Amino acid sequence: MPKQQERDRPWLFRTYAGHSTAEKSNALYRANLAKGQTGLSVAFDLPTQTGYDSDHGLAKGEVGKVGVPVCHLGDMRALFKDIPLEQMNTSMTINATAPWLLALYIAVAEEQGADVSALQGTVQNDLVKEYLSRGTYICPPKPSLAMITDVAAYTREHLPKWNPMNVCSYHLQEAGATPEQELAFALATGIAVLDDLKKKVPAESFPEMVGRISFFVNAGIRFVTELCKMRAFTELWDEICRDRYGIAEEKYRRFRYGVQVNSLGLTEQQPENNVYRILLEMLAVTLSKNARARAVQLPAWNEALGLPRPWDQQWSLRMQQILAYETDLLEYGDLFDGNPAITAKVEALKNGARDELKTLDGMGGAIAAIEYMKGRLVESNSERLARIEAGETTVVGVNRWTEAEPSPLTSGDGSILTVDPAVEADQVTRLNEWRAARDKDAVEAALAQLRAAATAKENVMPASIACAKAGVTTGEWAGVMRQVHGQYRGPTGVAKSPSNRTEGLDDIREAVDAVSSRLGRRLSFLMGKPGLDGHSNGAEQIAARARDCGMEINYEGIRLTPAEIVAAAGEKEVHVIGLSILSGSHLPLIAEVMERLREAGLAHIPVVVGGIIPDEDARQLRDMGVARVYTPKDFELNRIMFDIVALAEPKAVAAE
Repeated sequence: MPKQQERDRPWLFRTYAGHSTAEKSNALYRANLAKGQTGLSVAFDLPTQTGYDSDHGLAKGEVGKVGVPVCHLGDMRALFKDIPLEQMNTSMTINATAPWLLALYIAVAEEQGADVSALQGTVQNDLVKEYLSRGTYICPPKPSLAMITDVAAYTREHLPKWNPMNVCSYHLQEAGATPEQELAFALATGIAVLDDLKKKVPAESFPEMVGRISFFVNAGIRFVTELCKMRAFTELWDEICRDRYGIAEEKYRRFRYGVQVNSLGLTEQQPENNVYRILLEMLAVTLSKNARARAVQLPAWNEALGLPRPWDQQWSLRMQQILAYETDLLEYGDLFDGNPAITAKVEALKNGARDELKTLDGMGGAIAAIEYMKGRLVESNSERLARIEAGETTVVGVNRWTEAEPSPLTSGDGSILTVDPAVEADQVTRLNEWRAARDKDAVEAALAQLRAAATAKENVMPASIACAKAGVTTGEWAGVMRQVHGQYRGPTGVAKSPSNRTEGLDDIREAVDAVSSRLGRRLSFLMGKPGLDGHSNGAEQIAARARDCGMEINYEGIRLTPAEIVAAAGEKEVHVIGLSILSGSHLPLIAEVMERLREAGLAHIPVVVGGIIPDEDARQLRDMGVARVYTPKDFELNRIMFDIVALAEPKAVAAE
């Protein structure tokens, strides 16, 4: 028999997981590892990501929804119970509180008796994309950059196998970035981090630290373009490391990346089609050996409907395993070297990215150009949506071939996972018990040490680890950072002045003018994002389209309390309120908004709501008095604009 071709090692198989409580998430991790998953990818809930304890006012309704709540060492201990961290490769999708979660991870590893220097994994630790697309930032950009490089400098000395930063272009694509923008904005972020890190590590250690910066990218449905984008990423990063930083060793210039394929393109309509989308998108980051991902995590087919169940996550894991072990992909070298079409596309992408990088350099780099980049993303996303609305971009089941048989996958109770509302109360009870049992003097001393380090601009990692061991909570750690550095409100990317993108809006603009005339002033629309959800793409596009249709818009960005939204509605005397929530916390947050509107004598203002909202929840919202409920299937923004105009009609208001 001929000798079998030697196969490459497959990438790390991960599923992005975590919900409800540390105990339930731990059971999910152990089950996934038993099914053949080879690495962990931890999802944290929004309070943990934004530095609030589970009992903080802003955490109401958000606890355990999009990830696991981790308030202190006890939670982290429960999260990794019976999972030997010394043998794991753990990715933690955490940014603003990355130094803190890494400190907790180190403390738990030490309790397990692990050799800390053997720990392997990644903290995402990319604050720039938080200002641009995800919204879980806490502090202003400059001190946030310093915390990124604090983590990197600490891991150089103590965790030599740990990736201290994952430049994350994933959410840039989710926010509408073109491939050229995704390349340029991510590479500019890497440059900003390395420029700052260079001051914090010995010169002889810098090349090795360059080699430990990793990336986390997105792969969309245009998989040939995405494959070329990944080849462009590898070549541009090599060029930057060699020419800008003088890195001679090829291994330190290697573009190392993990990927989650696109969630933006997953559809609520005919959701079974998402299985094919996920498979094709995975091919983009695995087919080309020279640009193959080091780790892949796939969304579940039903993420546009709600939280996936363990079975749904297993299905995505099996997709990876079939490609890696049943096909012959890993038996071959790169399949695309020398292909003229691929080479031409890669060069075009590189040239577009270089032009954008020159613009950013001229502005002073990524940190100085945050407002510019945010505006560009909002514009690109508007163009993307307009193409779908106009039918120029085909989305199967959405704007073509919309007639379909009912999906048996979505029928019946339990077709998606929901988080028990009792989870929040249980988590708060455990948090209070933790606070009561700890040594208060030790906590105060550790927090004072942290405050002194942050004020003196010293590396915050040693003090953070001391805080973890003393029993400090996530909210207390972040509270010190807020005190020292202040809080920050990022740019919305939505200018007040209308854009010149008015094609196809004539009928709506006439309707807005007509109703404004009957109202006696310009139709005023308030777009609000209550709670901690930072996924602002939908809110931005609704606000921008309302502006371009001639409405007066009021949009102040993310993380507003229901009280702030109601106060703004009264102060601005708005005619319609729009609320956007994608974290699954719509019921408690919107109930509070509606109650506060009644208390303020503003119950006459119609409220429209958008988000990932199951049918039963939509019925409950309408019972609360919500006028319209929109979900991802409602992609025609112009129809939503006509609804807003109709709701603002003086007669409609009187009838309410």
